[in-house]
Amino acid sequence: MKTNEAPGGPLTPEQWRLVNQLAQSLKPAQAGWLGAYFAGLDAGLRLPSSQAGSFMADVGRKLTILYGTETGNAAELARGLAAAVGAKGIECSLSDMADYKVRQLAQEDDLLIIVSTYGEGDPPQPATGFFEFVEGRKAPKLDGKRFALLALGDSTYEFYCEAGKRLDRRFEELGAERLIPRIDCDIDYEDAAEAWMATIIDKIAAEAGSGASPAAGVSSPTAPATVHDKRNPFSATVIDNIAIVGRGSTKETRHIEFSLEGSGLVYEPGDALGIAASNDPGVVSALIDALALQPDAEFEHKGQAAKLAEALTHRFEITTATPRFLDYWALLSEADALKQLLHEDRSGERSVFLHTHHIIDIVRRFPVADIMPQGLVSALRPLQPRLYSLASSHAAVPEEAHLTVAPVRYDLHDEARCGVVSGLLADRAEPDTVLPVYIQSNPHFRLPGDDAPIIMIGAGTGVAPYRAFLQEREVRGAAGKSWLFFGERNFRSDFLYQTEWQGWLKDGTLGRMDVAFSRDGNEKVYVQQRMKEQSRDIFAWLEEGAHVYVCGDASNLAPDVHEALTDIVASEARTGREAAEDYVRSLQSDHRYQRDVY
Repeated sequence: MKTNEAPGGPLTPEQWRLVNQLAQSLKPAQAGWLGAYFAGLDAGLRLPSSQAGSFMADVGRKLTILYGTETGNAAELARGLAAAVGAKGIECSLSDMADYKVRQLAQEDDLLIIVSTYGEGDPPQPATGFFEFVEGRKAPKLDGKRFALLALGDSTYEFYCEAGKRLDRRFEELGAERLIPRIDCDIDYEDAAEAWMATIIDKIAAEAGSGASPAAGVSSPTAPATVHDKRNPFSATVIDNIAIVGRGSTKETRHIEFSLEGSGLVYEPGDALGIAASNDPGVVSALIDALALQPDAEFEHKGQAAKLAEALTHRFEITTATPRFLDYWALLSEADALKQLLHEDRSGERSVFLHTHHIIDIVRRFPVADIMPQGLVSALRPLQPRLYSLASSHAAVPEEAHLTVAPVRYDLHDEARCGVVSGLLADRAEPDTVLPVYIQSNPHFRLPGDDAPIIMIGAGTGVAPYRAFLQEREVRGAAGKSWLFFGERNFRSDFLYQTEWQGWLKDGTLGRMDVAFSRDGNEKVYVQQRMKEQSRDIFAWLEEGAHVYVCGDASNLAPDVHEALTDIVASEARTGREAAEDYVRSLQSDHRYQRDVY
């Protein structure tokens, strides 16, 4: 039935109107998710009323699922959990920490929390406000409240899953009771997360008296096979791959275009393109040689026979050393130096060691004879996709996706090394190469309405999403003012997309542009200094309702720009530091200050 036809079936006219309105705004993946959710809800509603009633009605407790996410993994798990809870006939609410009204925390009963850790123990940027409230003096006592927490992280960092651990400790300090123990998940989180969700759902369902069978194998609802996502990427062909820096540049930056024709993939400015990784064949060969194994050595993986070279190329992370691999190699090699690093009080040294040694470096430094492929792969993490901010607007190029990529290159132990996927894109993704891709939504980096002013701040490849922003605004004929701050090393060689910015300045799509080329003068100048030079106008734009965006380096650019923004507010508003920080926090809570940093 077409959506504009007269309603039929069992729905009331008002229900049909709501369904019709929702259907017109859905993307394919969202429609698949809703299909699975309503199928589960239908099963719950068909249970006898004595079994199915809501959690609130039967137990007198409100159930809320909260998530804090940077790249979308926690959000995906939370949506899957909400659908699985709904399939048990249990009511719950689902909220992003970025949108959650923190004053509501005192009215909650049971909270299921899924949160990732960003960098060295920090919460996801969109969840910063939630953490500040919970860890601050204004947090309410939570006596009588209950919670369960799933923490996502990366074990190669010293403060592994620290954001989740912080909330776990704080909720206990505030008097809340754990429903089940916290689980910490590495980047291959799927199995551990599924087990945690099954356990908590079984507990809640038992308390609700739903009479439902145990929640074995809980996972996110499976989308139709034709929907391309992280589990089912689209095979995209590289259309073009060109260097966009000039002769003599000290950097290497490339513009890469993919064809999405026939994929059904859609995206919004601010979203990212996920690329399924594969390791450099030269790195694979070197590791196999160091292990004294044969490329065609066979082993069993997930119940099927696999060959070593193929598996190390496409299935496993073979560069970054992890605590899991360190445990394994310390056991095999019996090296005292490695055993010492396993002690709990050596976490800092262990983290430094892991960051300064790839797997092949450990294998060469502490050789072991007679390695079994099965044991080796059990100590390796699955190879994860990488995300790159999209440098194009779907409205402008509906069958394409563009990226701006600077390959990660460095020397380690007297050998040239390269990022897994950035090296793939720079060195092996020639035109007509086919790579598996998918769209990763980023709802925390979105354009406002067409009339709202925007201030875009970025350096290097951090300018990518702003190219998408301006393409989108050009297509839409948006009237809102726009201002770009861009930084790089040298004007002559590193002015990325220069002619495009100039074209948008000429036609008015871009209203203002300030640039900082740090290596052109005797003193280095960065974008935060250009911001301070325009302090009065920036504050005027903020007072007019401007939205501020920051994209780029998390360790230097993001904190320096944040500091500059706070200084600007303090200076122009003639207020104290604390009031300026409150002003900037309000921009964040109102989604007028958004960051995409890495």
